[in-house]
Amino acid sequence: MKILIIYFLNALLFSSLSQANDWPRFRGPTEDGHAKVKSIPLKWSATENVKWKVPVPGKGWSSPVLSDGRVYLTTAYAQGDNQDAAGVKRELRVLCFDAENGKTVWDAKVFDQKASSRPIHQKNSHASPTPIIENGKVYVHFGHMGTACLDLKGEIVWANKELGYNPVHGNGGTPIVVGDLLIFSADAGTDPFIVALYKKNGKVAWKKPRSETPQSRKFSFSTPTLINMGGRSQIISPASGAVFSYDPKTGEELWSVNYGGWSVIPKPGVYKNMIFVGTGYERAHLLGIRIDEKSKGNVTDSHIEWEITKRAPNTPSFMIVDDLLYFISDGGIATCVDPMTGEVIWQERAAGPMSASPVHSNGKIYFLDEQGKSTVIRAGRKFEVLATNSINERTLASYAIGEGAIYIRSLNNLYRIGK
Repeated sequence: MKILIIYFLNALLFSSLSQANDWPRFRGPTEDGHAKVKSIPLKWSATENVKWKVPVPGKGWSSPVLSDGRVYLTTAYAQGDNQDAAGVKRELRVLCFDAENGKTVWDAKVFDQKASSRPIHQKNSHASPTPIIENGKVYVHFGHMGTACLDLKGEIVWANKELGYNPVHGNGGTPIVVGDLLIFSADAGTDPFIVALYKKNGKVAWKKPRSETPQSRKFSFSTPTLINMGGRSQIISPASGAVFSYDPKTGEELWSVNYGGWSVIPKPGVYKNMIFVGTGYERAHLLGIRIDEKSKGNVTDSHIEWEITKRAPNTPSFMIVDDLLYFISDGGIATCVDPMTGEVIWQERAAGPMSASPVHSNGKIYFLDEQGKSTVIRAGRKFEVLATNSINERTLASYAIGEGAIYIRSLNNLYRIGK
């Protein structure tokens, strides 16, 4: 009996450590960019401190995810040699790699994408939302092209192609898992909505139209955030013109804040009773919004605590480290602020053009710009660069982090940094 108890405790400890070392969804296990590992590399180049580098077929800007010793990506494979070609058929696929050696474990086709003349943004791809790994399942989302669930052998469990819409610039935001639901935004050029699918079968659990939308440019690409504030669980979902809070079980709209922007991308951040929301293009501001029991209906005039109007991000998401809020503009200017007041503590150039969201590990914040340059700074009230590294390849996807390892997806390759 004693041996069985020891075995059970060891198995439980191993399982806990394995999960802690995983990066199973966009922005990691806690969906806020924090790595729960002992250490990750500080310095590297395209050839130094690289355990492996493997080519990735097709094209996609979904970020890699890591679970139980395997790395997962989505990609869109076009017929012919030009992966950016318009008006051609594509296969929307999921790739699984061995995290130790980079070898392909499986490669599964999920959807056939018919030839279309509908353009996407030059920085986008036909496979941009990041996969989710949970309880032996892989959930993948290709925006208006469909959503699917696979098992860990690459076999399709279900696929839903019933939610077609006009995304304007292609697919973007990633779903989140909330209990038995998969929730994502579908902010199209017309009739934008947010929707929840049952994880077990892909059927629609609820679907809610946005109650307030601008007259034009209704499209956005944000990933929702689950919070527990104001005495209840809420889905915070930015869209064009406003950010909304929803009851995750029913989709009931709880409150909203207007801001007027469009093509909103950053995933909202959370700290104490505050959330942080980007307002998108034309007026890329950052809002600090207070959440309490009185948050009901339109709270634009009562619940915005502060607003930053300069060098807020259009694309990268936000990061809280040791009671400070960090963000980086699309132009590469990093900022540290007091999350409760919005007071700017420092603002410095840290990188070139940015799309990827930052990560944090052991007091260090890692940025990755679109030219393959990584800048590592020390988290704190003083701006201090600890390292700069480059793989000299185009990089728009965000990092995945494992114990002693950083995974970087470039235009053509997947890297494991750290030996």
